[in-house]
Amino acid sequence: MLSITAGCTDVISFLGLDGLFTAHITGNLVILAAHIVIRDQASIAPMLSVPVFIVVISLTRVLAGRLESIGISALRPLLFLQFVLIAGFLALCLAAGRRIDPNATNAIIAGMLGVSAMAVQNALVQFSLKGAPPTAVMTSNVTRFAMDIGELLAGDNPAAVADARKNMARTLPAIIGFAVGCAIGAIAEARFGLRSLILSAALALFAYVLGFAV
Repeated sequence: MLSITAGCTDVISFLGLDGLFTAHITGNLVILAAHIVIRDQASIAPMLSVPVFIVVISLTRVLAGRLESIGISALRPLLFLQFVLIAGFLALCLAAGRRIDPNATNAIIAGMLGVSAMAVQNALVQFSLKGAPPTAVMTSNVTRFAMDIGELLAGDNPAAVADARKNMARTLPAIIGFAVGCAIGAIAEARFGLRSLILSAALALFAYVLGFAV
């Protein structure tokens, strides 16, 4: 569910906010570098996304530690925080109307709320779902999955083959979930624009509800 949420939010922000990635932060670095090299005017949002992402992850780690220190599991509060941030992202986009200027202040703040939501998701997976694969960035998952396929094809070490099967069972749902999220997010954004973030908010809320089962 977290992977679907990330894929959906990332593609909606990319399409609706002039190429801003909320989950794939390294993509913003690529875009920013490209603008600098060709001496084109760089958007403010991609420049802000990296420091915002870093700061929010650090603050989320501090918050999670404080919660755990007083005997409160951090998972559900962090899932709820992610939902609130995505809901704020949606609210600002709705308030801006159908035609939002990606370089306007309200659009930049909205985008940073989306970046912050994905930062919280990255942090909560690291802190509260130890052993789980990344849910917002798929490069490492795809690499691991391909390596495990190679291990199965080699088949020269039974123990390694068994570990590869376990790893594949863990990473494949995240990869599929992210791809599904991208697909439904792209379709929704093409039809409804940034109003489709209501889908991301609903997915984040559902992830929060699922947190009570963990």
